[in-house]
Amino acid sequence: MQQFSDIDVVIPWVDGNDPEWQRVYKDYSPQSNTRDSNTVARYRDWDNLQYLFRGIEQFMPWVRRVHLVTSGQKPSWLNLDAPKLHFVRHEDFIPADCLPTFSVRPIELNLHRIEGLAEHFIYFNDDFFVVKPIKPTIFFRDGLPVDIAALNVLQVISPRAMTMANNTILINKYFDKRQEIRQHWKHWFLPSYGRFLLKTLSLMQWPFFPGFQDTHLPQPFLKETFNEVWRLNEDMLTEVSHHRFRDVSDVNVSLMKYWQIASGRIHAHNTFRLREYFVANGNNTYKIANAILHPKSPLLVINDSDSITDFNTVKTCVNNAFEELLPTKSSFEL
Repeated sequence: MQQFSDIDVVIPWVDGNDPEWQRVYKDYSPQSNTRDSNTVARYRDWDNLQYLFRGIEQFMPWVRRVHLVTSGQKPSWLNLDAPKLHFVRHEDFIPADCLPTFSVRPIELNLHRIEGLAEHFIYFNDDFFVVKPIKPTIFFRDGLPVDIAALNVLQVISPRAMTMANNTILINKYFDKRQEIRQHWKHWFLPSYGRFLLKTLSLMQWPFFPGFQDTHLPQPFLKETFNEVWRLNEDMLTEVSHHRFRDVSDVNVSLMKYWQIASGRIHAHNTFRLREYFVANGNNTYKIANAILHPKSPLLVINDSDSITDFNTVKTCVNNAFEELLPTKSSFEL
């Protein structure tokens, strides 16, 4: 049985409001940058990372260590002497010739190189929040990542979708869909999957993986998955790691998730039941605040969007709700 003292959390973070970061970004960014997702919403700071740390400390006390990954930027409130904190700079684990990077993909693909990272770790985005108590068995059971094995059809209508297509192409290179599903059929046909099971059944006729159902949740990983994928695809992953900005030829960290699913190295569960999900657009601010103050699920996802016209008002309302839910500073704060 998995020993829960050795589960880490990894969080990448950037402060897009930092003038020095903006200067370096401008120096490296092509004048006509058409790459996907290099937008204001991609980089701006909601000033609420401390509530993610408070939620982890209060509702996930079993976490061994939190690795905060930045380009060297440090939140003003961060306590670098916190016992469970590992402050990680990009240069600590990403090859020097890949830096600076303004794409999360080189960061994600090299996470396994972080010094002292546990074999079992959970990858958080900085827009994920823990708002209710959550057990380690939600993420790992019997040493395996908990995940949903469900098929999906890729809709390649954006550069970002190309990345998911690239991930899927690589999975089909190494895994035979019919063989893998036959071998691990219990992972794919859980009645609790509901509509996702119906989607999988409708796609069973295809001899290849047409795509995987993404969850956009804190993602449990085995470090050995990264080592295996790198061993088999070093040239390609090295090339992606050199992309300073997002590129249509990229793969991303979802490749590691798909690899775990396709190889049968998961404990199957409908993980969608663990979250509430919002795209902040300025019209649903009070719904988001209510979800924070009266959480139905242990995990809350708040995606930013460029459609917000009064960002400061939305940010203040959301952060006031977090302050009401989690008013006590964590050990990660000064």
